Amino acid sequence: MTRKLGSSFKVWFKENRSLFVFIALMCVFRSAVADWNDVPTGSMKPTIVEGDRIFINKMAYDLRVPFTHISLMKTGEPAYGDIVIFDSKAADNRLVKRVIGLPGDTVSMIDNRVFINEQPSNYKIVDTSNTVNDYIEQPSHASSKQHFVRTSHTKRAFDSFNQVTVPEGHYLVLGDNRDNSADSRFIGFVPRGEIVGKSEHVAFSMNYDNYYLPRLERFFKPLDPEQT
Repeated sequence: MTRKLGSSFKVWFKENRSLFVFIALMCVFRSAVADWNDVPTGSMKPTIVEGDRIFINKMAYDLRVPFTHISLMKTGEPAYGDIVIFDSKAADNRLVKRVIGLPGDTVSMIDNRVFINEQPSNYKIVDTSNTVNDYIEQPSHASSKQHFVRTSHTKRAFDSFNQVTVPEGHYLVLGDNRDNSADSRFIGFVPRGEIVGKSEHVAFSMNYDNYYLPRLERFFKPLDPEQT
């Protein structure tokens, strides 16, 4: 009986071998090359909304051993304004935030206005409501990208922080929804080794408030405004 079962399994495996190879290659691809990540919270609004699945370029900064954080080769470094995905030990969770400070930078924030190396960022309001304002934030650094941020009309204790220096091998990250984000103000600086990739586009989006229907207008949408 055991011999018959073993023979049947070998036949079944041989007939489906190509499927197993495909699944294995897909797992390796998603682990080391590219993947998507769901965003269950509003910490990156208005850039990313609940229900978005964002593309992750896992080769943006490193070529890694699949299924590990072991880097075989550096392919780049996080830059100002990059949206990074990282496995935070401090938060015990995978997080999506924006790079604001690079190693060696000094960063401070006064009433939700960011200063990098003592230079103030520029802000242009694009939308407002009774509770929040949406801005385009443009750090003064020449290599910085402009991006959307959201702030509340209600003053919060963490709207400001004193100047800090980003340690070597670490990054300061903030959520675009500044008053509703557990970022470097709470979890500290992000080690380079925790960063698993970069995102620039929405892959697809499901509307949690409307029976999970697809938001077709957000499919393949760039995350940041065009640079001017």
